[in-house]
Amino acid sequence: MSETIFEYKNENSWYLVKWDQKPSVSSFEPLSQAFMQAENCLRQLVPDNKGNYQLFVSKEGTIQAFIGFMLDILNKKLDTNFSMLQQKGSLLLLENETIKQIILPKEGLNLYEFFSQELTEFGDTILIATRNEGKTIEFREFFKTLGLKVENLNDYPDLPEVEETGMTFEENARLKAETISDLTQKMVLADDSGLKVDALGGLPGVWSARFSAPNPTDEKNNAKLLHELAMVFEKENRSAQFHSTLVVAAPGKESLVVEADWPGYIATEARGDFGFGYDPLFIVGETEKHAAELSPEEKNKISHRGLAIQKLLEEFPEWQKNA
Repeated sequence: MSETIFEYKNENSWYLVKWDQKPSVSSFEPLSQAFMQAENCLRQLVPDNKGNYQLFVSKEGTIQAFIGFMLDILNKKLDTNFSMLQQKGSLLLLENETIKQIILPKEGLNLYEFFSQELTEFGDTILIATRNEGKTIEFREFFKTLGLKVENLNDYPDLPEVEETGMTFEENARLKAETISDLTQKMVLADDSGLKVDALGGLPGVWSARFSAPNPTDEKNNAKLLHELAMVFEKENRSAQFHSTLVVAAPGKESLVVEADWPGYIATEARGDFGFGYDPLFIVGETEKHAAELSPEEKNKISHRGLAIQKLLEEFPEWQKNA
């Protein structure tokens, strides 16, 4: 029987799963009781005749990160539609709209509080502060296994545009997230991302989307970037980083901020049919592959936005609990 290997790795978490193997769990360090409870609940979702898996844990990370990773695997291997909701500190594992497993916090739950409120945390709605459908698709892909309904500003045509007057990515992301959250009373995620080219002193930076102003388009921005680098011939001198700062704002809470970089180089010509923005010109790391040649699934695993969202999903539960 052939095996399939899945991996999830970031600063705080590292998991390896071998599918179609005798079930087992191993790790370098003893795993917490909460982690083992979650792992046992996930095992219950796998029918006896549909295969099983070996799990190796190098870094435990958060329960939410682990469950999100595992649900994605189960959905691929079992052709299911599992998702996760968080309600008052508990985690609900769903198949479509049916609760299959509940993971309770160690201290238990107040019965009245649990049933007297709607699901308003993970699994309800997050409003992405953008009208860019390409960017929204990337966020929706990340949040789907967490059961979050993703909206964007196109769902709220009457909302005013928030002018990005900040001089840093964080200032702009905060401005968008906190302003729109105040106006809508919703949880809002704002992303300010851009391309930083070393030979241009970090430009286009926060002006990435408006690089070819006054009437910028992706094509014009790419053309201007190539023009600015026309006399820079060596690849090592065309180094660049995609940067992403994410800010989550909600009424009455201090905003959560995470950021990440994706290093690479600027090519001399465009390649690829996927992605948007500067993706056709961005050479990924030390590979020869352009970002626009990566499928959305490939890109989401390694991109600046993907890395930032992984950090966000690691830090979100604690932020939500303590804010």
